[in-house]
Amino acid sequence: MDPVFTNIDEVNRLPSEQFIKIFGNVVEHHPAAAIQILKNRPFRDAGSISHAVNNYLDSLSEHEVRNILQYIPELAGKLADLGKMSLESTYEQSSAGLLAIPPDTKQKLSFMNEQYRIKFGFPYIICVREKNSLGEILDDIQARLKNGGEEELSSALEEVKKICRLRILTLIL
Repeated sequence: MDPVFTNIDEVNRLPSEQFIKIFGNVVEHHPAAAIQILKNRPFRDAGSISHAVNNYLDSLSEHEVRNILQYIPELAGKLADLGKMSLESTYEQSSAGLLAIPPDTKQKLSFMNEQYRIKFGFPYIICVREKNSLGEILDDIQARLKNGGEEELSSALEEVKKICRLRILTLIL
């Protein structure tokens, strides 16, 4: 994905509606985040936008966090198979090679995704752009399946923050 902006001043000058449209999926299918972070303008840099997103996410109730987590697509899951993921998620999963994995590996990942969802009530979430291999992702999901509910909710939220940070950096050169 190509950057949309070459500097932070362009972002700060955006009309509110355009800002919300462009940054509305930094948190997957949650434009309310963009509406809230807009209140922090002017931004110094991409990092200050990321900081505003983190503060917003940290201010949410557990119920609200769980709701956000439900909108993040499973890795190489049904939405990917149907071509119904957001542009951002498609880019992320594709860049990690998750949209072209062998059937046996896909079946293993699908099984682990299901076990994770059953245990925690939301999809397994990881910032795939920070992982070097599918093996690393499979090892991570296996390790996180051993976590308790509170610990895993916190881990999932931290992964969402990483995803958001990289999405912001993708928008601003």
